[in-house]
Amino acid sequence: MEMLEQSTMNERLNVLKQHVQPFKERAARHDEEASFPVENIETLKNIGYTGLTVPQRYGGKGISLLELVKAQEIIGKADGSTALSIGWHMGIVQNLGEQNSWPEDIYASFCKEVLEEGALLNNTATEPATGSPTRGGRPETTAVHKNGEWQITGRKTFATMAPVLDYFVVSATLETDERVANFLIPRESNGLSIEETWDSIAMRGTGSHDLVLDQVHVPQNHLVTYLAPGDKPAAGWLLHIPACYAGIAEAAKDYAVSFAKEYSPNSIDGTISDLPNVRQKIGEMELLSKQSRHFLYNVAAEWDESSYEERQTMKPELGAVKYSVVNNAVTIVDTAMRIAGARSLSRHNPLQRYYRDVRAGLHNPPMDDMTIMQLASDLIKRVET
Repeated sequence: MEMLEQSTMNERLNVLKQHVQPFKERAARHDEEASFPVENIETLKNIGYTGLTVPQRYGGKGISLLELVKAQEIIGKADGSTALSIGWHMGIVQNLGEQNSWPEDIYASFCKEVLEEGALLNNTATEPATGSPTRGGRPETTAVHKNGEWQITGRKTFATMAPVLDYFVVSATLETDERVANFLIPRESNGLSIEETWDSIAMRGTGSHDLVLDQVHVPQNHLVTYLAPGDKPAAGWLLHIPACYAGIAEAAKDYAVSFAKEYSPNSIDGTISDLPNVRQKIGEMELLSKQSRHFLYNVAAEWDESSYEERQTMKPELGAVKYSVVNNAVTIVDTAMRIAGARSLSRHNPLQRYYRDVRAGLHNPPMDDMTIMQLASDLIKRVET
């Protein structure tokens, strides 16, 4: 629990940097095998990382969003799959603490398990028929109230971190009145199973398998929140997504620069880092990296300093951060591959993994088209005619 013992953000981030170094060494193996990095998650639990977003009122650190995105970037630089996986748990716990949307006793009990037992959770909302929940599809997973408890049946896709999750937050449509609600379902529930379907070429180590629910019985009080249709509250915690991909881009940039400083074909004196065209590419990568970090960090800091009402006006900014950082990351990795040349396509070269992994960010919420439309709508409203 080393991180929980540190008093400042910089101290905690320095501890994290030390412990994630082995993640980088294991990343290629987990990618090749499409295996889940259990040992990485255990490390994060053992050093207390997974409890940092637990609110202070429950014994956690209640870290800021700025600290969360900086930490997720550090993990992403070491291993993107681990960062994206643990980022969901970290962000959801932080968001629940800010929104107070769950019954107090349920959330308090869960936070205690996080701190004392390393309990992990993730939302499971995507379904084969509905696609991304951000598009507004109604869950085909159903909840039937019977004999004082709920009976949940359905299938969820993209259940990231499924191999190690202790709890699944499952969205389901209530059979009685067609409302949609979230249910907290423990892993050991009868009728709950994981079908290992994850065969993506990107983020292969996230264990994003299918969650299958066959008449799973859930206590009545585990209906933790109703999901209102229409506009959703601003979600600063989702900045863990661009932070992850910013980290991957940093890893690609560093690899390319190291390669350029070492590679010396016999056609030139010195190394290719002396060539103007290579220096141009290195400068372009660094420019995009700086733009991404400033945008990501500044919006995260603005979130931390804002009231609830002010945060609700930040949706366009939050979407713009994700759009910009992820697309910049794709460009940075592409440029890094151009510097390294054809050898970047070798299975043994990390750049090809970074390239596959970073493109997954294009399919994480919010989607690019929705962000652009939101920015347009916001500007149209603000400009006077």
